[in-house]
Amino acid sequence: MKVVILCGGQGTRIRDVADNIPKPMIPIGNYPILWHIMKYYSLFGHKEFIICLGHQGKVIKEYFLNYQINTSDFTLQLGNKESIQFKNKSQESDWVITFAETGDKAMTGSRIRKIKKYIGDDSQFLLTYGDGLSDVDIDKLIAYHQSHHRILTLTGVRPAGRFGEIMCTDEGVVSEFNEKPQAAEGRINGGFFVCNKELFDYLPDNDDLVFEKEPMMHLVKDQQLMQFNHDGFWQPMDTYREFVLLNGLYENDNAPWKKW
Repeated sequence: MKVVILCGGQGTRIRDVADNIPKPMIPIGNYPILWHIMKYYSLFGHKEFIICLGHQGKVIKEYFLNYQINTSDFTLQLGNKESIQFKNKSQESDWVITFAETGDKAMTGSRIRKIKKYIGDDSQFLLTYGDGLSDVDIDKLIAYHQSHHRILTLTGVRPAGRFGEIMCTDEGVVSEFNEKPQAAEGRINGGFFVCNKELFDYLPDNDDLVFEKEPMMHLVKDQQLMQFNHDGFWQPMDTYREFVLLNGLYENDNAPWKKW
């Protein structure tokens, strides 16, 4: 499946880490968090990515345009760039990445709507945010989505209650979705979605469209939103504290998402 990654936000909550790069490019170890997300999906065989660009999208483009140079040993005769001899082959050489300019100020629902043409004839696609990591089993997530024949599956996780709260039936049908309540109990939206192409029917042409609000509410009303429970690792990078946490896990070889 194609993997759509939302990378266009302003990242205002983590500007104490880096002001000059977009949040998906903030590093964990030697690689940006976006790379870690893509690497994780690729382990499950999903290597075709659609990056929804916005704020400072040029930085993301330049990183991948220069990816082999930035990550490889090479020999160069100055004055002749064609003379570059790379000493090692990138393990990511089979990734296919589409960089989609979805607007500097567009909201999440609008960004998703704008990449419809890149989904092509595919009936389903994967979707996630460019600032969160998990060890969710992507194969099991997809199998669950395909078993219930509804339009959208989200991954429900259990961290601190500053995100959107999900309520669902024992069968997994989402009955209520509250974006960032004052006090949350139960599971929250951890991203890592599986989507049927019919999702685009819920995304009108509006740059202010927030995916987590009206579209999800309408999906709930139509009983088309399902929850996949994940009790393992899930961690966004919204603050300096979370930046330090994720880097500490990675540097100490204790990162649950690092399965390569």
